Amino acid sequence: MELLDDKMRVWLESAKFVKPHSGVYVLYNRSKHPIYIGETNNLEETFTKYVDTEFEGNECMQKTQFYQRVFEDNPKELQLQLIDQFRNETNELPSCNSEIKVETH
Repeated sequence: MELLDDKMRVWLESAKFVKPHSGVYVLYNRSKHPIYIGETNNLEETFTKYVDTEFEGNECMQKTQFYQRVFEDNPKELQLQLIDQFRNETNELPSCNSEIKVETH
């Protein structure tokens, strides 16, 4: 299930080359199932931290094999829309998002 129009990319090979723009990203496991929908004001900074620490302290997100990302001026709004879309289609949250409280409108 791909949630963004952006192509799915292999995590470690290309995550290092993301530009420093605000955006939304979806992390996928080996089965290409979405496990986390995130947002950030700086994709480069967020992805660099993830790559450098290998998702230290987050066993759920350590399962990341693929990702999609999109640059977005209002990333929080798009993140919530994607989480709602995922929940409507599957009746659940992505497994790593379920560990945090997600507020919707």
